[in-house]
Formats: sequence, C-alpha cells, structure tokens
Amino acid sequence: MSYGVGNGVRRARYLRAAIAVFVVCALLGAALVASIGALNRDLYSAGGFVRQYLDALATHNTDTALALPGAEPTDADLEAAGLPQDLPRTLLRPSVLGSITDVEFVSDTASSANTEEAQKSLHTVVFDFRLDGTKTSMEFTVERLGTVAGLFSTWGFASSPLAVLQVTVLHEADFSVNGLTLDTRAHAAADAPITFSNQGAYLAFAPAVYDVSHDSALLTAPEQSVPVVASGAVDVTVDAVPNKTFTGQVQAKLNEFLDECATQHVLQPSSCPFGIEIDNRVKSAPAWSIAQYPEVALTGGDTAFDMLSTDGQAHIVVDEQSLYDGDLSTRDEDVPFSVALTVTIQPDGALAIQLR
Repeated sequence: MSYGVGNGVRRARYLRAAIAVFVVCALLGAALVASIGALNRDLYSAGGFVRQYLDALATHNTDTALALPGAEPTDADLEAAGLPQDLPRTLLRPSVLGSITDVEFVSDTASSANTEEAQKSLHTVVFDFRLDGTKTSMEFTVERLGTVAGLFSTWGFASSPLAVLQVTVLHEADFSVNGLTLDTRAHAAADAPITFSNQGAYLAFAPAVYDVSHDSALLTAPEQSVPVVASGAVDVTVDAVPNKTFTGQVQAKLNEFLDECATQHVLQPSSCPFGIEIDNRVKSAPAWSIAQYPEVALTGGDTAFDMLSTDGQAHIVVDEQSLYDGDLSTRDEDVPFSVALTVTIQPDGALAIQLR
C-alpha cells in the first residue's frame, strides 16, 4: 500500500516539473519571438536601417555610412539621372560634415515595384532631425534584400541618398565649401580651354548643410548656406565679384591714365576720352585737369569684368580770339566725357585694363 502511494507522489512531482519546464520553455519561446519581433521592428526594420545611416553621419563616420548597401550611386544611376559619372569624392570626408542632432523617426510607408528581375518590396522612410540647429526632414527609399538566418530582415537603399553638388563659379575657378577650398578645373580634361566662369560636380552627403563662398585677393562671393535634404542634383552658383581692392586698383589706374591725358597741351589729347573743338583762334596752350573722375563700378561679363560707359568731367583753361570781331577771352569750363573699360585678371594676378 505504501509502495503505491510513493509512486503516486513521484508521478505528481514529475508532472509538476514537466509543467514548470513547459511553462519556462513557453515563456522563453515567447520572449525569443518578442525579441526577434522587436529587433525586426527596430534594428532590422527599414527605419532602423535608415537610422544607422543618419547615426553614422551624425558621428562623422563616413566609412560606415558609405558601406551601407545602396548608399553610393552606381554609374548607371548617375547616367539615368543625367548626371556626370566618375564624380570627385572630395566632399565625402568627415571634416566637411556639419551637425545632425535630434534624429526622430516619423513614418514608414510600404509599397512595391515590379522590375525585370522580380517584384521589389519598397519602403519610404521619413526622419526628422536638426541640421546645424535647424529642424528639417528627409525622405529615404529602401528595399528589403532578404533575411539573415531566416529571421532578421536585411535592407538596402533602393536609390542612393547621396546628392551631387553642381557648383558654378562665375568669373573664377575655385570656391570654398565648409572650410575646404576646391578648384573646379582640377578634374577637367588636360586640354580643356581656360574659361572665365567654371563648373564642377561633386558627390556629397545628404542630409547636410554646405556653406559655399569665395574669398581671394581681388574677388569675393558672400557665404551662402545650402541645406541638402534630398538625393540627386543640387545646383549652386557662386558669384565672385570684384572686391574693394580690385575696384580700388582699377580706379587708381584709370585716374592715372586720365591725369596723363591732362598733361597734353592740345585741344584733343591723343588716345584720350575727352577733348574739345573751338571755332575761334587759340591763343595759348590748352591746360587740362580732371574735375571729376568717373567712378569705377565693375560687373561680370562673358569673358571679363566690364565698366559700362561712365560719366566724368575734364576741365580746360585756354585763351582764344574771336574770328568775328577779334575779341580776346579765356575759356575756363568743364568738359563732360564718358569712358568704358574691360578688365581681366592675368595668371600672375596683375590686372589688364582695356578702354572701350
């Protein structure tokens, strides 16, 4: 009798132990499923993939950002977008990147696209963030590539998030971007002619803010901030215009030229913009001076800097005798004139000035 009771107690203990093991296994299984689900929802989701890219840019880890699948555009992608291929990677360096903070997921919209190979599972992911302190957002298109161990989704950019900064520098060749000075002619063909204005295209990270300017001995372009929050081409124009030093040098050269003209004691100084015709008999050597110099103001033309026709005043003092009655008088008056000129900067930095 006691033997049967003992067996019943042992069976009850085994049953309770089995139930406990089952419950533990069920809890572990549920936890595992929940963990896999959470990882697929966060780290291995479309949004989690994009966040890896944004976090890499925020920490200036450009290698990690570029290593993500689909981050860099292919030559075919650039050609399809009508953009140059083999673009310089000068701007894909950590020192050019600014500040990305307050990264916040906004939305993830699923869609699909049929290709020649198969149907793609696409997701449009939107994130908010601050670029150099200014709140903005950007949209990314990613695609599901497959799974790891059949459990975790893998993703890639369906279209590269990188931008192409297409910079036109008017009246110059170089410009500065985020503290880095670049020459647009650096990647031109060896036999490319030197032009007055120049263009260059560069791969650039997006999102980012690019502060673009020009500052040299004779030319200046004020800094402009260009926020880039979309992939594809971004056009930037840098208008390098004559600064005070440039204008001052041209003004000094023009004044010197006019002063030299004024030393000629004739009514029509040779190769000079001013002169006078007198019908009476001239009785003394004409004495010229400049009463008002034309004020130099330069604008960029197609091949050089131009000063449009600008007014000035010369002054003449000369004795004359009337052919009608023989009276003697002194002509003492201002003589208006105008002058236009063209200026080019020589390779050695000197100015070549040509009157028109």
